[in-house]
Amino acid sequence: MMPAKSSANLRGQLLVNEPMSRHTSWRVGGPADRFYIPADLDDLAIFLKSLPPQEAVHWLGLGSNLLVRDGGVRGTVIVTSGALNNLSVLPNGVVRAEVGVPSAKVARFSADQGLTGAEFLAGIPGTIGGALAMNAGAFGGETWKIVEAVETIDRQGERRQRVPADYRIGYRSVRGPRNEWYIAAHFRLHSGEAARGKSLIKTLLAKRGATQPTQLPNAGSVFKNPPNDHAARLIEASGLKGTCVGKACVSELHANFIVNQGGARAADIEHLISRIQATVENLHGVTLDPEVRVIGER
Repeated sequence: MMPAKSSANLRGQLLVNEPMSRHTSWRVGGPADRFYIPADLDDLAIFLKSLPPQEAVHWLGLGSNLLVRDGGVRGTVIVTSGALNNLSVLPNGVVRAEVGVPSAKVARFSADQGLTGAEFLAGIPGTIGGALAMNAGAFGGETWKIVEAVETIDRQGERRQRVPADYRIGYRSVRGPRNEWYIAAHFRLHSGEAARGKSLIKTLLAKRGATQPTQLPNAGSVFKNPPNDHAARLIEASGLKGTCVGKACVSELHANFIVNQGGARAADIEHLISRIQATVENLHGVTLDPEVRVIGER
């Protein structure tokens, strides 16, 4: 981790050659050329304007749905977790969460406010930014079903507010205006009993702990569920539970999870993903589509 020189107008922290293994839930990944932690949204706008037009920009929350290859990331990684973390209730009763806020924190905060409908977010291990980008879901809920509006920013630092109609939203998929990134979400929830919401969250977290390998480094569900089926069922039916490449293994507890048993490389995980896809397609004729995002150089 090396500090880098930055503009006098910037208040955030700029690092060079920062190992991404420190910032991903799989605990793998080579260095990022540049790694910026903005002080707040105003600082982020100044930083984005300072970047060369050709500079590649990658966004990082908790790194819980991300595989960074061993060769690292060219360009700049912008960190939202611990930076863009404001969380509040707007005058109209809508919960506003900046993209660096953990999804589970939004679930607990909403319940504390006596607002229901966000409890499922407790089962999503990443931040609100990642949940928006992929329409993350858990326990039957999906992020965009409770979104009333989002705030975005572009490379010129210009901010906008958009509504769901501006996007094409599907299962683990969101497409919208190019060259804009989410900076906050507005969630429309319903009035309810705080105690009931907290109880539901507790129940959902207990279910997650009992059915998912939360004690080992992982990135959540690796594959999207194919239509009318479950990726975990297909992987298990293919006899792949416990299969390893190096120290990357298919979880014995949940077949749609790959765990790092200690010392895995990104290449091991990527090879295991490919092996799972090839085996499932060969045995069941189903092509599994990865849910995790892969970036960087081999």
